[in-house]
Amino acid sequence: MKQEEQLLHILENIVPSDELHGKWLNSLSMMENTGARKISKYEHPVLSDIIVLKHAAEEARHAYYLKKQIGKLEGVSCPDYSYPYLLAPVESHHYLNMLDVEACRYLKNKMGLTGRELKHGAYLLVTYAIEVRADMLYGIYQQVLSANNSRVNVKSIILEEEGHLAEMQRMLEAFDPNWQTLAADMCAVEDQLFQNWVSAISKINSSN
Repeated sequence: MKQEEQLLHILENIVPSDELHGKWLNSLSMMENTGARKISKYEHPVLSDIIVLKHAAEEARHAYYLKKQIGKLEGVSCPDYSYPYLLAPVESHHYLNMLDVEACRYLKNKMGLTGRELKHGAYLLVTYAIEVRADMLYGIYQQVLSANNSRVNVKSIILEEEGHLAEMQRMLEAFDPNWQTLAADMCAVEDQLFQNWVSAISKINSSN
């Protein structure tokens, strides 16, 4: 089964269940918030450009927006990001953390980067891979939301993620002329981590 089909099947079971849907939204919120915090950690204290500031602000806004959407679900409360309020919490945290680790390892081995250059390259590659994934994930999620006439919607996030992807492509082009190979290699790493995450959610979903 293709990832798109697998994700569609999972979401078709999650969205009609307010409890599961709330945890799904909270998991996405946590991941967006983690992304925002990682960007803030990456930012140079002086040499931070407007694109990075914009990206950090929008990731934080997405986390808040997704959290607010939980209020549209009947009788659901996810007050924080504690494990009981998340779907596949271990895999959700592992996904983002391992992307960073693998990006740094890849750039050290392939390009010999260190220090600030390594952080910058890892930021670009990880963000690019995540934005490619977000384009797929939020698109399928909105499709299921619309099919279920849900009050929840993620259309504004989809538009902003598309903008992020275009920005990351431009920054990668400036970073290295061989950026497409670098990006493809990183997306392959992300693909495996995403599959692990989806498989973990699928197991939880099938047990409910």
